[in-house]
Amino acid sequence: MLLVLGATLLAVLVVRNDPGEVFASIGRLSWRLGVLLCFPVTLVTIFDTLGWRFAFVRDRAAFRDLVWARLAGEAFNITTPTAALGGEVVKAWLLRGHVPLDESVPSVIIAKTTITIAQGLFLLLGIVLAGIALPGSPLLLGMQWLLAVEVVALAVFVVMQTRGFLRWGARLLERLGVRRLGEGDTVDRVDRVLAHFYRHEPLRLLLSVTSHLVAWLLGSIEAYLILRFLEVPVSLTTATVIEAFGTAVRVATFLIPASLGALEGSFVATFVALGLGPAAGVSFGLIRRAREIVWVGVGLVAFVAMRRVPLAVGRSPEPGSRDDRG
Repeated sequence: MLLVLGATLLAVLVVRNDPGEVFASIGRLSWRLGVLLCFPVTLVTIFDTLGWRFAFVRDRAAFRDLVWARLAGEAFNITTPTAALGGEVVKAWLLRGHVPLDESVPSVIIAKTTITIAQGLFLLLGIVLAGIALPGSPLLLGMQWLLAVEVVALAVFVVMQTRGFLRWGARLLERLGVRRLGEGDTVDRVDRVLAHFYRHEPLRLLLSVTSHLVAWLLGSIEAYLILRFLEVPVSLTTATVIEAFGTAVRVATFLIPASLGALEGSFVATFVALGLGPAAGVSFGLIRRAREIVWVGVGLVAFVAMRRVPLAVGRSPEPGSRDDRG
């Protein structure tokens, strides 16, 4: 239902904002569209994968495998109605032939946390820049509220991870009649790995957040290039404000697959607030969708290629134990 509503909103935005000019401006990109489909999204993928790699207690999976698993997982996050969480399950499952479950599951939970922390820092940067360019704007107020909500939600989530939230969740599901989550002591081991990471791996935590932050900043460069190619005169500062608010809206509308419609609506609102015109906002959003579709296709190919990997045997040593060589 949310997907249908989002698609309807997107169609309305296109129809009501000079569709002829919207598609003409996209057509004028010519070969530049090919550039945008590859750069800087390739670098974004590399840095986001680095952020995930640092979310492991030890480096066991090959970086190449992490890249492919991440592409596949993000494709599922975008295309399925799983509140941007189904892809995280896919990532852990695709690594089953490379690392034990009690290493891959904590890594995707931690990486989801660190990428959101980095997004919050990026949004804070956008708020500072918007405060200079748009003092007193309703857009600025909306960004501030979104940041406040994110900070509270993240703080609660991190505390839960250090207090055995998977075991608590498993018990709740059992009381609701859902069968046991996991086998043996897997859930307990995942909880222990999560608690160990936040308490004893501050460097890897910092590196994970930093890698994801670089990826978010590269998104500003993509926004700047798109607008320059559309012949919309903007500075890198303005492009950063647009990108920062867009990332916050995507987080806030995670229940809508790919934030379809809602994200484009936020672009239109941001462009109007910045005096750039609604048609440019629609064009910007559609170009982003074209790039997204291409990389979803790459992710689905990666999923097909990785899904037949045999199951890894054994389990990882306890973090900090004598057998832990990380």
